Amino acid sequence: MTVRKNQATLTADEKRRFVAAVLELKRTGRYDEFVTTHNAFIVSDTDNGERTGHRSPSFLPWHRRFLLDFERALQAVDASVALPYWDWTVDRTPRASLWAPDFLGGTGRSLDGRVTDGPFAAASGNWPVNVLIDGRTYLRRALGGGRPLPTRAEVDSVLAMETYDMAPWNSGSDGFRNHLEGWRGVNLHNRVHVWVGGQMATGVSPNDPVFWLHHAFVDKLWADWQRRHPRSGYLPAAGTPDVVDLGDTMKPWNDVRPADLLDHTPHYTFDAA
Repeated sequence: MTVRKNQATLTADEKRRFVAAVLELKRTGRYDEFVTTHNAFIVSDTDNGERTGHRSPSFLPWHRRFLLDFERALQAVDASVALPYWDWTVDRTPRASLWAPDFLGGTGRSLDGRVTDGPFAAASGNWPVNVLIDGRTYLRRALGGGRPLPTRAEVDSVLAMETYDMAPWNSGSDGFRNHLEGWRGVNLHNRVHVWVGGQMATGVSPNDPVFWLHHAFVDKLWADWQRRHPRSGYLPAAGTPDVVDLGDTMKPWNDVRPADLLDHTPHYTFDAA
C-alpha cells in the first residue's frame, strides 16, 4: 500500500528517489503531458459553461484522479516512490525544508524569477519548461508573494463546514469545496498557488513539481473533511447542467466517476490522520 508522507519527514533517500523519478518522467516527455492536461482544463473550466477540474464540485475528485495517474507514472519508474504532501500550515516560509537544494530548490532571483538552485533549476539542464504561457523556458518562483500561507485555524474553519457544495456550483458557491478551492472565504488552495508564484500562479502550474505536494495536501484535507462529516457526501447527486454529478464520468478519462473516488484507501493512505 502506498503511504503518502509529510515532506518534512522524508529521508534523504526518499527525497532522492522522488526527484529522480520526476526527472525521468520529464526526460521521456510524460511529465509535460500532465502539464498540458491541467492547462487545458484551466482554460476550459468557466463559471458559466462546462466545468470539471476547477470552479466546480468535481475539483477534488478530478485532482485525486490526476494525482493518482501521476503517482502511478512515478511508480512505474521506481516502485518505492509515493507522492509526499506539503503541509503549508506548518512549513510556511521560503526557508522550509522542501525548498532546500536537495529537494525542490528555492525561490527565484528577483530579476526574472528564475530558480537557480536544486535539481529543477535551469542550470541543471534537466528541467526545460516546454508547456509555455510566454517565451520563458525556465522554472520560475517568487516565494512569499500575495497573502501569507493559510493558517491551521483557517483550515479548521473550512473543515468545519457541513455541506460539500451547493448551487450555483461554481466559483460563487458556498460550502466546503469552494472555500477549500479558494474562490470564497479564507482562500486555501488558490492562495498557495499565488504564494509560490511563477508558473504555479498560472494554468501550467504543474511545471513546478511543488504542484504535486500542494495538491496531495489538498487531497488529504478532503479526506480529513470526510472523516469529520461522514453523513455529508459529494454534491450534486444528479441532473445538474454543466457540472459532474456523483455518478457522471469525468473528462478526460471518461472511465471514472466522483463516486469511484470518494474513498482514497484502496489506492493509498496518509502517514497521519
